[in-house]
This record gives sequence, structure tokens and C-alpha cells, in this order.
Amino acid sequence: MTVQSTDEAPPLPHVQRLFAVLADHRVLVSIVALALLPWLLPSKALAVNVLIYGVVVMGYNLLFGYTGLLSFGHAAFFGTGAYLAGIAIGRWGLPWFAAVPLAVACSTILGAVIGTISTRTRGIYFSMVTLALAQLVYYVALQASSFTGGENGLRGFTVDHINLLGVQLNFLDPLNKYYVLMAFAAVAIWVQSRILNSPFGAVIEAIRENEQRARACGYDVERCKLIVFMLSGAISAIGGCMSALHLSIVPLDILHYQTSGMIVMMVLLGGARSFFGPFIGAASFLILEDVVSLWTPHWQIVVGAIFVAFVLFLPKGIWGTFLDVLPIARERR
Repeated sequence: MTVQSTDEAPPLPHVQRLFAVLADHRVLVSIVALALLPWLLPSKALAVNVLIYGVVVMGYNLLFGYTGLLSFGHAAFFGTGAYLAGIAIGRWGLPWFAAVPLAVACSTILGAVIGTISTRTRGIYFSMVTLALAQLVYYVALQASSFTGGENGLRGFTVDHINLLGVQLNFLDPLNKYYVLMAFAAVAIWVQSRILNSPFGAVIEAIRENEQRARACGYDVERCKLIVFMLSGAISAIGGCMSALHLSIVPLDILHYQTSGMIVMMVLLGGARSFFGPFIGAASFLILEDVVSLWTPHWQIVVGAIFVAFVLFLPKGIWGTFLDVLPIARERR
């Protein structure tokens, strides 16, 4: 007769096994969920906005949720990606497939500059430095009106057709536009998953949990912070490029500190430290904005009150709280 060891974990129920499989294939599951989004939301335009802000917030979550660095200046990367993509297409005549990598690369360099300065500080000082430097970027865009359009924003560029492997797609069609932009989001999701699954991903989470112990283990904490700051800015810049392609205009407000605050609210609503939480947070915020603004022009008051309630009673956000209900999800986020 075989005696089963009491130390051995009991077999997982079928539901938990299913969620374990889904967690192991989170990139594919996320892409499938986003592919269904246009059919679940009231309009294709809202679905596109959720996609764009989801990517931006996902980049921010890498810095805030996984590394523990609270930045109030991520609008700088969102806006820089959008502005540079628009300038490259409208002023320099570059095709979109050259303009987007150029914008992301320049935003990464901006991340290196801002990160080099801000990572020398800690705590609230880090947050204030990122806010100040982001506002500096805002005022540069405001004053450089010959390039950026100043207060009127950047105009005069349009991408109406996308050529993919010899197939000409009408980019003005809402559904075509959504799935083309979803390809950018899929790349960002895959990149972030690779980062989190790598040894570097384990290091940044160790920095979040205990920076002094991570340094005692021999890790170069300052360099790791700088690298994750650059990666976070690059991913958020992809969202900026998506916004420029979508709207064919880049408003100056995209660089404002209010946009940075909105990004922070979205990540907290969805759930920091959760992989798909940024998209849930972006969808929740934008749907609330759409619905409440139909009732009152002062929708910010209502959304702000809901946000305070979430912070008090659901500190892990919508997706983070849902994952906590699943025992398997505590280990596989």
C-alpha cells in the first residue's frame, strides 16, 4: 500500500488549474482579451482609447508597481512619443514604420536624462523631481511652436492607409485602426512580459521590497533604477505614438501634469503590480468619464470620489483584488 506524504500539496481543482494555465500564457490571454474589446465596449473609439492608455499605464506600472518608484511625470514620455511621431511623419516625411521606432528611441534617451537626475533622489523627492522635469518638457513644447504648434498642438499629419505585407488597409476605418494599433500593444505586452520574466525583473522586484538588501546582495541598485526608468518611458512612448496615429493631432495637454495624474489614477484603479491591471484601470477610468460626463460637466468630482473609495476599500485595485481571490494567482501574477 502506497502512503501519500502529508507534505505534498493537494491537487489543484480544475478551476485553479485553468487559471494556472492562463497565468502561464498571460501574453496570449491578454492579446485575446484585447482582440475582443471592440465588441464589448459601446464604441470603437472608446476601445482605441482604452488600448492607448492601457499601454501607457502598463509602462508606468513597470516603474511604479514592479519597482516601487512613484513618478508624477510620465506624461513627458507619453507626449514625447506622440510629438516625435507626428513631427517625423508630418514635417520630415518619414513613413509611420520609421517614425514610430525613432520616437520610441528618442523617448528612451529622454528617459535616460530624466532618470539620471531623478534616481539620485528617493521617496517624495523622486516624485517631485520627475514632476518638475516633466513640466520642463511641457514648457519646451509650448515655446517651440515652430515644431510643436505651441498651444494649438501639432497638426498637419495624417496616416490614412497602412501597408502590411503588400495588403493595403484603410486606417481611417475604426475597426482596422483598432487592430493595427493592437499590434503595437501586443509588442509592448510581450516586451514587458519578457522583462518581468527575466532575472532583471526579479531584481527590480527585490528593489521594491527592500532596496538595502538588494544592494547588500551585490546589485547595482542605481543602475537598475535607471534602466527600468528608460524601459518604462519607452513603453509609455509606444502609447504616445499610437495616440498620434489615431488622432492625427497631438494636443499640448498630453504633456501636462494632469495627464500624469490620470495615469497614476488608472494604475491604482486597475491594480499596481498586476500584469493586465493597467488595461482594466484604463477601461474603468475612461468608461466612468464617458458615463458621468453625460450627467454633469463636473465629472471629475464624481470620478475623484470613486477613486478615493477604491484607494480606501480596494487598495489593490480591481484586477489585483480579483487575483487575490484566486489562490493560484498569488504566486502567478
